[in-house]
Amino acid sequence: MTPKLLIDGALVDGATTIDVINPATGKAFATSPKADIAQAEAAIAAAKRAFPAWAALPFAERAKRVGEFAKAIEARKDEFARLLTQEVGKPLIEAGFEVAETVDALEFFAGQDLQPKVLRDNGDELIVEQRYPQGVVAAITPWNFPLALLAYKIGAALVAGNTVISKPAPTTPLTTLLLGEVAADFFPAGVFQTLVDQNELGPLLTSHPDIAHVSFTGSTPTGKKVLGSAADTLKRFTLELGGNDAAIVLDDVDVKAMAPKIFFAAFINAGQVCFATKRIYAPRAMVDELAAELARLADEAVVGDGLEPGTTIGPIQNKMQYDKVLGFIESARDEGGTFLAGGHAIEGDGYFIRPTIVTGLSHKARLVREEQFGPVLPILPYDTIEEAIQYANEVEYGLGGIVWAGDIDRGAEVASKIETGTIWVNRHLVLPKDIPFGGAKQSGIGVQNGIEGIEDFTQRRILSVKKAA
Repeated sequence: MTPKLLIDGALVDGATTIDVINPATGKAFATSPKADIAQAEAAIAAAKRAFPAWAALPFAERAKRVGEFAKAIEARKDEFARLLTQEVGKPLIEAGFEVAETVDALEFFAGQDLQPKVLRDNGDELIVEQRYPQGVVAAITPWNFPLALLAYKIGAALVAGNTVISKPAPTTPLTTLLLGEVAADFFPAGVFQTLVDQNELGPLLTSHPDIAHVSFTGSTPTGKKVLGSAADTLKRFTLELGGNDAAIVLDDVDVKAMAPKIFFAAFINAGQVCFATKRIYAPRAMVDELAAELARLADEAVVGDGLEPGTTIGPIQNKMQYDKVLGFIESARDEGGTFLAGGHAIEGDGYFIRPTIVTGLSHKARLVREEQFGPVLPILPYDTIEEAIQYANEVEYGLGGIVWAGDIDRGAEVASKIETGTIWVNRHLVLPKDIPFGGAKQSGIGVQNGIEGIEDFTQRRILSVKKAA
């Protein structure tokens, strides 16, 4: 089926079209409709019209629709996974995991119930915390996980009683449009809609007086622009922004046993994950052994088209990010880095970069201080655990991180000193749907998942009743 926008219950063409590039070939493989300002205004108006009736439905009825939506996505999981690989580049097995994550997230929210909380009830007074939906939500998502990150937003927002307009990244619009095609059978007109642009509609959505909440996942610089744009109307917002996650390896770790897990945490989705390990701190005496083991794994990785069997690392998703990652490699080379694996692009079509392991950099190097968002990993030494904690905490980001430890209690003690929204010990990317997550410092504001993620899309109202006449 030709991709269509979903606006006011109808699958429609865009005002114009844009090419969608397969990053494994560097060439267009599909065409996406592109909305103009008039279509965006029409979608906002439709969402505003649909809101009262959708909000008036019982929570259980809204949740039932979301659950049916999830089952319909699961029925087409292979179609979603293949399309996801084509537009994002990730290996097909990783795309399958993302589709499953999307279904799981929607089913989780469909299984929740948001009830009033009695805060005080005695002979004199009754005080109850009530929650009601905010209105129209703009869900703006990035290109690395276009399905799963959207599911976290729309599942929570829809069951809470809001209407949602989804705007995917312009380089990965197709899976979101397919989601809209499926959604058209389950929600009333205007409840869920899809818009595609080339980033020109973002300011309209984030500043529009009829948008009540902006839920944005993306880079920290863009998140700051979203925050500034939302300020004039004092709209609610959720920002899940960039990370520069540190991994601290303790001196009692079995390097050979842990290295594959450390490698996966850094290079999943070619390192294009907000929660990916971006820098490693290891005891000085262990750096060489750890770096050699990670370099061996990097050399063994199969870099290629995600649709090809055996591929373990796909391409960088788009040319702009590809050039940026190559820039990080050059800066690391200029700053005295020693390359034990990778350090170069792969010649030919597509945006492929060999997984790269770098040592010998200072703690002030660009690759260490900034978020590279690609398959390039610096490994740095520390002499005391206090020093490692300081290094981990001194950047402006605070999204996630990992402590790798033999002694779990000691690992947890170190982890408890890391200034992040989430910190793991001997595990990575474990984000249970019933547990909220969010960023510290410049990695975000607000939370997603859990009952708290639903509450983030509601307004708190305190009902205070004097019982005595």
